[in-house]
Amino acid sequence: MKKQTIAQLKQLYTNGKFTNELVEKLRRDQRKGVQVLVNRYEKDQRKQQTLETAYFKMCAYENKLINQGYHFIAGVDEAGRGPLAGPVVAAAVILPADFKLLGLNDSKKLTAKTRNMYCAYIKQQAVSYGISVVHNDEIDRINIFEATKIAMHKALNQLDPAPTYALIDAVELQGLPYKSRSIIKGDATSVSIAAASIIAKVTRDRLMEEMHEKYPLYDFKSNMGYGTKHHLERLTQYGPSPIHRQSFAPVRKAIYS
Repeated sequence: MKKQTIAQLKQLYTNGKFTNELVEKLRRDQRKGVQVLVNRYEKDQRKQQTLETAYFKMCAYENKLINQGYHFIAGVDEAGRGPLAGPVVAAAVILPADFKLLGLNDSKKLTAKTRNMYCAYIKQQAVSYGISVVHNDEIDRINIFEATKIAMHKALNQLDPAPTYALIDAVELQGLPYKSRSIIKGDATSVSIAAASIIAKVTRDRLMEEMHEKYPLYDFKSNMGYGTKHHLERLTQYGPSPIHRQSFAPVRKAIYS
């Protein structure tokens, strides 16, 4: 049987047509280009296995709860507790039991392009999701921690069906009509919380990009309201905008300096 050309093999590889059986045969092919493809395939397989293992590990909380009879498990997270400007955004999401998104992780560890792509997929596949925005004036009135809890409560209240259990990133919420658990670094260890973190961050980043158009002096499109060196310089030079959090020390300093 005539050997396939390297160009033909590359086409098979590109189209995802490589199989373990084919690779076993190609191992005996001494052509350098063939061995490059074999090595690339094996590298891809190792990467895939690493992603599978990591994802399975992130499902541990959810799988345990499903085995205990909880079928609507909500993940909850926020974005924007630390910035000097803009709102805090919370998201809650219930994922289907068969949900799978390899590479899902804490939103801060993903590129903006990947976050946006994952966010669209999560929203499309979710049983339900909710998003809540608490603006800077409310943050100044009640403090950022209380504002975060209010945002989380509101996001959870939007879910339909209602959760039977909630997994929350690093915050304990009181008064929920179902059981919940606060998990430190939950956005890196729970698929539901990680999914919520992505929705929250993408939503907030888009809001800050809109605010950049309204208040371009502060370069919100680049810093998302966080206290970068350039942001602090602009804050000192021009004073705070209407969306700056006046209860935060660097903003207060800019007001009274």
